[in-house]
This record gives sequence, structure tokens and C-alpha cells, in this order.
Amino acid sequence: MKKTGKIIFFGTLFGLLCSFGNAQTVQAQDEIAIEDGVCIGNVDVGGMTEDEAKTAVSSYVDSLMDTTFTLKGKSGSIEMTAADMGVTADVDTAVTEALAVGRAGSLINRYKTTQDLKKNKLVLDMHLSVDKQETAQKLYSNSGKLSVEAVDNGLKRENGKFVYVPGKEGVEVDIVNSVYAINDFLADGWDGSDNEIALVTEVVEPRGTEDELAEVKDLLGSYSTDFSSSSPGRAKNVTTGCSKVDGTILYPGDEFELCSTVSPFTQENGYELAGAYQNGTTVESFGGGICQVATTLYNAVIRAELEITMRYNHSMMVHYVQPSMDAAIAGNYKDLRFKNNLDSPVYIEGYCSGGVIHFNVYGKETRPSNREISFESETVSTVDPKVKFNLDSSKAIGYWSVDQTPHTGCIAQLWKIVNVDGVQQSRDLFNKSNYQASPKIITIGTKDATAESLTALKNAVATGDEATVRGAVSGLKSNADAQKEEDEDKDNDKDNDTSDKNDTSDKTDDKKNDSNTSDKKDDKKDDKKDDKKDNQTSSDNKTSSDDAKANKESSN
Repeated sequence: MKKTGKIIFFGTLFGLLCSFGNAQTVQAQDEIAIEDGVCIGNVDVGGMTEDEAKTAVSSYVDSLMDTTFTLKGKSGSIEMTAADMGVTADVDTAVTEALAVGRAGSLINRYKTTQDLKKNKLVLDMHLSVDKQETAQKLYSNSGKLSVEAVDNGLKRENGKFVYVPGKEGVEVDIVNSVYAINDFLADGWDGSDNEIALVTEVVEPRGTEDELAEVKDLLGSYSTDFSSSSPGRAKNVTTGCSKVDGTILYPGDEFELCSTVSPFTQENGYELAGAYQNGTTVESFGGGICQVATTLYNAVIRAELEITMRYNHSMMVHYVQPSMDAAIAGNYKDLRFKNNLDSPVYIEGYCSGGVIHFNVYGKETRPSNREISFESETVSTVDPKVKFNLDSSKAIGYWSVDQTPHTGCIAQLWKIVNVDGVQQSRDLFNKSNYQASPKIITIGTKDATAESLTALKNAVATGDEATVRGAVSGLKSNADAQKEEDEDKDNDKDNDTSDKNDTSDKTDDKKNDSNTSDKKDDKKDDKKDDKKDNQTSSDNKTSSDDAKANKESSN
């Protein structure tokens, strides 16, 4: 009986295997379907063809794009969607793996796999990943919200001495490792729901030890310029800009950028309207005068022999330093930048007093005491300014206004001279500067000028000579005054003629009035005579009537 039972069991198994094998053969002849019970992530792809499975998985991935992740740093968090991070799935690989389930190994192993799938679903990886570059860029742009900036150990000046100021450690996001952490979270069985992900952070220690900063005690370079003749607004701007530079510490290798330090140039940031150069003219702008801060700082820095990495001269020469000793800043295209090329920190002190701005650069002096440096300005060539005349028909003849003072143009260069024990060791070209000539602009009034006078004035303007034009304007004014006087005389003559005519007319009217008065008297006399006649006639008629009545009564 035992032998018979074994035969029956193996016979049954053989039949099932044959049936399974036949089913596989039929599927091969048609389009292969994924085994029931197979899932790709949260998508059940059992019984689907390859194309159907790809469509289903792709649709599911598309539905995940609005899913929100809260990315947490030490100091805060930000939210990013799956779309923000460029989440994608390797659909082809996932579907290929699903199709292979139950089709590998021996016939018995494949059969066992299909039987197991009926009891427990098999969940395969969807192969989700983020766009690493895009995610890193978004983390970088939001790093300020996720990190705590370290405050370097520093110094401050009190009563002419340096006082050590301890800093604070910071925390910043490790962007590279954070991107990998996000990617691993998605690949490690993410269920497609909103989630929090902890970013990788690291502690940032403050720079500069107390011993290192104690070496900052020597004056390496200094410079001062006068702004006492400035307008109140310009003086305020110089003082404000100077205060924003004061206290700067540069560690070895640090680069200083003046624009980012003193901007924005707004009223809220302490600046006022004042004159500034723009396209060869002077205009009013917030922060006008800030270039004197740049110039003074530049001269202190070059005497400390720090490395200048960016410097621009003004478009026109300035009055507070010699040519090629200036430095200009403007917008995002002109800046003053320099680098600490020393092996120890430097401290920049800035202050204003009595209409003078001062900058001092302190550090550790390593230059020989018998070595001295100086800078010498040389003007290579000059360009005389021209005069520009504007004719204004809204201004009266004789109007003369200087709207812009002239600036001489020039090409200049700055030499750096090194002396050791009073003997010149080198004389090197340090910079070259090209300054535009700026014209003197004069507005001339031409209101009511005759065509002939206007032509004469234009001919004078064409000469470009101020004296010639001024003479023409004087002549034009004299002619206009003479014409005005002549017109006034004519007006007076007309007024006199009109007065005489009025006198004659008055006399004539008087005679007419006398005649009319006489006529009226005669008329009154005639009227009285007529009245008497009328009264007599009336009386006669009444008498006749009475006589008639008397005769009639007598007859009755």
C-alpha cells in the first residue's frame, strides 16, 4: 500500500507540473503576463502584460509628484515636493524584474514560487531616485533656513586697545550627504505618503583663537581724506559707509567686498540723497559720496600691502585724492575687493571725526623696520573740457545758468616705491586710470527771440567759445531791451493819441448837449401854446352844448 501511495503522489505531482509547464508554454505563445501576487511598490501588477505594468507604474509615479517632504535641519526645516526634487522611477527595470518572477530556476522551483504568491504578495522595488543636482541646488538655496552661521571669534577697539570677543559655533547642512539620505529614504520602502526626512548636518567651529587674535596689534597701513565741504547728505553717507566697514576682521585667505558690506543704498539703511557720478554727469542718488569711503579704504589697504583683487577708478577725477589714487563702486559692476594675503588675521578700523574719514589696518607686522613704501601719482596726459550750450525757449532772453561745472580729463598712473634705509629699491607701476573730460553745461534763454537774433546766437554757439556766446547773448539782451523800450514808447504814443481823441469827442458832445437843451425849451413853449388853444376850443364847445340843451327844455 505504501508503494502504491507514493506512486499516486508522484503521479499527481507530475500531472500538476505538466499542467504548469503547459500553461507556461501557452503564455509564451501569447503575451507573457506577470504572475499574480506580484507588486511593484504600491502597484499590484499581477496578471498584467509588460506594457500594462509600465503604464500602471508610470501613472502611480506621476501621482506622487505633489507629495510633500519636510526636510529638517538643526535650526529649521523646509518643504519640498517630489516634483521639486525631480523624483523618478526606473520603470523598465522594475517591470523586467516583475516579469522574471516564477520564470527562473527549475520547474519545481517555479511551481513553488507561484504557490507562495497565492499566500503572500511579493513587493518589488520601484527603483525611485531623486535628481541629485536639482535637489542639491534647492538645498543650497535654502541653506540659510536650515543652518546656523558660526560667529567667528573677534576683536573690538576700546580706548585704543583691542578686546577679545568670543564667537559662537554654527551648524550647517552637509548638502552632499543629505541628498544621499533623501535618496535612500525613497528607495527604502517609501509608501508614497507625506514624510519627514532628517538632513545630515555638521557643527562649524568659530575661527580664530584668542592667542591668534592677540597678534593683531601692529598698524600696517592707514589713510585719511577730508569731506568737510560736503553737503549734509553726502557727509551722512560717508559716515554711514565708514561705520559699516569698521570692525571687519579678515582671516588668512579671506576676500573683502565693499559693495556687499555697505549696501543696500537706501534710506532705511542710513543713506541720504547726494551727488554721484553717472555717465559723465553728476546726479542725485542715495549713497552719493560712498566712493570717498572706497577711496580712503583703498589707500589704507595698499599701504598695508594686502592683495587688491578688484579696483576701478571714477569716470571723472575727484577732488579729495590725486589721480589714480581713487577707487569707485557702482551697482554690481564696480567694486573694491581685496584679500588678506598674510599668515595672520587683520582688523580694519574706520571712523569719522571733524569732517575727516580715517581707516587703519591692523595685524602682525612682518616687514623689516628699515623698509618703507610710498605711492606717487603721475599724470600722463590731459584733455580740456568742452562747453555745451542748451538753448531754452521757455527762459527769457538774457537767462544764463551753469548747470554743470567742467572736469578736465586725463590719463594717470600710480607708482609704488620701496625704499630700504632711505635708498630706493624699486619703482613699479601699480595701476593706470583713464578719466573722462566732462563738459561745462550752460543753459541760455531764447524766449521771444527774433529769427535773425536766434540765428546769430546759434552761429556763436557753433564756435564753442564761451566768451563769443556770452557776447552774443549780451547783444541779444540789448536788442531785446531796446525793442522792449521802443514798443513801450509806441504804446505810450498810442495811449496819448487815444486821450486827445477822447477830449475832442467830449467837447463835441457838450455842444450837442447844449443844442438839445435849447430845442427842449422851445418845445416846451410850443406845447404850452397848444394847450391854451385846446382849452379854448373845449370851452367853446361846452357853451354851444349848454345853449342847445336850454332851447330843447324851453320847447318842451
